[in-house]
Amino acid sequence: MKIAFVGKGGSGKTTLSSLFIRQLAAARLPVIAVDADINQHLGVALGLDEAEAAELPAMGAHLPLIKDYLRGANPRIPSTETMIKTTPPGEGSRLLRICEDNPVYDACARTVPLDDGAVRLMATGPFTESDLGVACYHSKVGAIELCLNHLVDGRAEYVVVDMTAGSDSFASGMFTRFDMTFLVAEPTRKGIAVYRQYKEYAQDFGVPLRVVGNKVQGPDDLAFLRAEVGDDLLVCVGHSDWVRAVEKGRPAPFALLEEANRRALEALHDAADASYEGRDWERYTRQMVHFHLKNAESWGNARMGADLAAQVDPAFVLFEGTATPQPA
Repeated sequence: MKIAFVGKGGSGKTTLSSLFIRQLAAARLPVIAVDADINQHLGVALGLDEAEAAELPAMGAHLPLIKDYLRGANPRIPSTETMIKTTPPGEGSRLLRICEDNPVYDACARTVPLDDGAVRLMATGPFTESDLGVACYHSKVGAIELCLNHLVDGRAEYVVVDMTAGSDSFASGMFTRFDMTFLVAEPTRKGIAVYRQYKEYAQDFGVPLRVVGNKVQGPDDLAFLRAEVGDDLLVCVGHSDWVRAVEKGRPAPFALLEEANRRALEALHDAADASYEGRDWERYTRQMVHFHLKNAESWGNARMGADLAAQVDPAFVLFEGTATPQPA
């Protein structure tokens, strides 16, 4: 299951995504956590210290390796140099699974121990000084989009992505890659504005969207959110002494998280699991191809000096049972 956490900056989406990851780990489910935010805070929220978080490998730095592995023996892709972030898989491509070892995870993922089990953590990497003025942050998340395009995942296994703040995710087709998107919203006009942007963009693509109210301090806050987002409001989260202790570097066992907040996380888990019934691999593949063709026409063909539409395998549909070709 592919789950995204989105919201405006400061809404608490990183905190909520880290709590959800802990919830899944406590249920002994396999999890890959991905920090796709320009501000790389997910590792610290999961218990790493600042030095450990800074040492996480940047996926963007390993993009050639990622492309080479995923390309496999796909005859429609003559070289890795012509692969872009939206390149879809086809016959001969290598695919990724959550419960496996492969060169991509070896290079880009690190195991983070939690109270109950452990998770693999991957990160886009921070925006560096050399990027300033010459690079777009969306180039950083291209490695994640490419991996999601080649991922075949099942019901009881999770990829949880802490997305970049605001509506920047819509600069590519990555927002259509998820089984469920949780939008973390404060009971404020700014928080609701981001929700409305997501709702408008996502509805044309059938993207499941549920709102998680955060920093809700009383009945008036709750009533505000219900009036603004209606049935999209899934659950609300209030103040947490447990979270505050973690933010001070004094983590307590996850089992001591407040009961009300544990119930909220269970509601998120139930909603994520239920979204499996709405999976449509043909639509998923069709949307993947749609955004690849748009990117190819708008910039990819000119930059690569090739017709990237030729990378599309019209007979290929990604689905759970898709086999990955074994290397010779």
